[in-house]
Amino acid sequence: MARKPAPSGMPTQRQLRAGELIRHAVSDILAREDLRDPDLVGVIVTVGEVRCSPDLRHANVFVSPLGDDSEAGRAKLAAALNRAAGFLRGRLGREIDMKFTPQLHFIADKSYDEATAIDRLLADPRVKRDIGKD
Repeated sequence: MARKPAPSGMPTQRQLRAGELIRHAVSDILAREDLRDPDLVGVIVTVGEVRCSPDLRHANVFVSPLGDDSEAGRAKLAAALNRAAGFLRGRLGREIDMKFTPQLHFIADKSYDEATAIDRLLADPRVKRDIGKD
């Protein structure tokens, strides 16, 4: 039976499964390992999402430091993790069962800021008034 291709721009089921596998493994590695980079010492990392390329050879890992909502804190964390990407990829290769261990690209996660902005908009009295009308 032939597979239906995913709509353009949408990740396939295979990409989503691999992304979740990598997300869990990277989270475990970051919680367990002592990384020597001074920017990573004592930082608790939240891995929000992992998006894999169609060939599963690259993975964009969206990260944010727990308790630091600043743009500078997220950028500093992503830069530090990108410096440690080779080490983390080596550890990841031992954790997951995939044909290839993907190259890891760490990106500062801004989705929490966007969710907060939406919550703030929905809490606005003018918006509540408009939503209440049916």
